[in-house]
Amino acid sequence: MRRFYLIGFLVLVCFDTLAQVCFKLTANHAMPPEANLAWLLRVMSSPWVYCAIACYIGAFVTWMTLLEHAPIGPAFAASHLEVVSVLALSVVVFGEHVGAPQLIGSVLIIAGIVCLAISETEGESAPAAH
Repeated sequence: MRRFYLIGFLVLVCFDTLAQVCFKLTANHAMPPEANLAWLLRVMSSPWVYCAIACYIGAFVTWMTLLEHAPIGPAFAASHLEVVSVLALSVVVFGEHVGAPQLIGSVLIIAGIVCLAISETEGESAPAAH
């Protein structure tokens, strides 16, 4: 079952991360941002927007599948790993700058997920009280 969780959350993070990157690529394609039909047509003419939508659908299906089996606390926390993965990928793909606050936040997110996973694992191994 751990392999299922590991693969499932990896797939979820990949879908979520790719969706965010595709939305950024769509925004870059549609520049400059304007509140008019021409801008909307630029957005809709970008292949990246359709990739983002497909990734959101994939993430939704993956998330629903994981929720059938995974404990909700760690699952909800782990579903937010895309914040860290998007941050890392934005440095590589878009040349974004990451400062100390972003690094500290990323470490705290990962630490929180690890703490929830450990507490859930310990809860499963504890004998049931009668």
